[in-house]
Amino acid sequence: MKIVLISPKGPLYRNRGGIFKKSLRYQPLTLTTLAALVPEELEPEFRLIDEGAEDVPLDIEADIIGLTVITGSSTRSYELADAFRNRGHTVVLGGPHVTLMPDEAQQHADAICVGYAEESWPQLLRDFAADQMRSRYDQGPNFELTNLPFARRDLLDKRNFLTQAVFEATRACAHKCEFCVSPTAWGRKQFQKPIAHVIEDIRRVGSRRILFIDLNLVSDMAYARELFTALIPLGVRWFGLSTSLIGRDPALMDLMAKSGCTGLLIGLESISSAGLGTVDKRFNDPALYSELIRDLHKRGITIQGCFVFGSDADTEATFDATADFVIQTQIDLPRFAILTPFPATPLHLRLEKEGRILTRDWEKYDGQHVVFKPRNMTPAELQAGHEHAWKRVYGWKPILSRLRHARMQLPLSLAANLGYRFYAHHLETHYTCDWVEAADDGKLLCA
Repeated sequence: MKIVLISPKGPLYRNRGGIFKKSLRYQPLTLTTLAALVPEELEPEFRLIDEGAEDVPLDIEADIIGLTVITGSSTRSYELADAFRNRGHTVVLGGPHVTLMPDEAQQHADAICVGYAEESWPQLLRDFAADQMRSRYDQGPNFELTNLPFARRDLLDKRNFLTQAVFEATRACAHKCEFCVSPTAWGRKQFQKPIAHVIEDIRRVGSRRILFIDLNLVSDMAYARELFTALIPLGVRWFGLSTSLIGRDPALMDLMAKSGCTGLLIGLESISSAGLGTVDKRFNDPALYSELIRDLHKRGITIQGCFVFGSDADTEATFDATADFVIQTQIDLPRFAILTPFPATPLHLRLEKEGRILTRDWEKYDGQHVVFKPRNMTPAELQAGHEHAWKRVYGWKPILSRLRHARMQLPLSLAANLGYRFYAHHLETHYTCDWVEAADDGKLLCA
């Protein structure tokens, strides 16, 4: 069976004309995991395409084509799916956006996978081979991350990525942040792989520098302790994602550092408690941010601090205040996004009820476009302030200051800072909407 698996990209992240370069890309785990799940008796022949690294040809030889879809790539995914189906191919869609919007996705596919696909994807393929494929396959009620094969990383060209050493120990997160896709799509139960499986996967790949893509490695702190303890004998150095709650457990921070943690992405989101309250992320405490940053730095752990602009508490003063905080606290790799009300999330439902959603053009739901009416500023002011913050923290003086105190290897720190500087100064070339007021009814229109 000839199987083609594709990860489409929106214009901001596409291979030709996109804004991200190789220095900021890691190999996606979804495609290589889906390939590993294909039953051997089907005698599969694979082709995997990440559109962030290469173009997607339409003249593909395939028995079945699978596309993994996030909201920002859904427009492109549907475009490709329709084109492939018009050429007579069987197309399957899955991924977060399909799980959020299954009825919409169904219009562009022969079949869809809703929820996690470890069980449904192999069954779909067996049904397809028997000419009995259904139009929809859902995650089962007893789903667990057990008895899994190892990802087929060999099926993607490692030269297109910064690293192939990408791993996952858990999925989902116990929190219920209003803007987050995870609790809406998959619930708040954290699914966990057996730690022995995670360790064996790391041993097989053999890299000494690895990346965990889990949404929140410390969502279950007992599991985290067991995982970090198991990592110690491997002698690896790793980067992962955590919440700010790690700062309230010094012993776990010590164990994390001992296990080889050299960097964490932490969703700080806002330096305002009021701003955090508006998006139901009250477990973050801005009063503790500086101490958290100092404590992680003392342990040799770099911080990619992520902030979101556009909450109902944000004003035009928020952008410089946040940039000042980032520069003063020496956050190693600051990153900013615009609050995005992904479909079906509590945030989208609330803003829709308030009449504040400006567009359902999902291609603009990429974290860098304004797609709703902010409370205390215009969409143009939110967009401009967001770009201003990026450019301030990635000016030459802040970059040089961070490099002088670099906690990661200097070449890596330099590459990351220069990559983000490029991103900061090219955002305006990828922003494709100017919201203007219509003369007849005063509605905001994308010009």
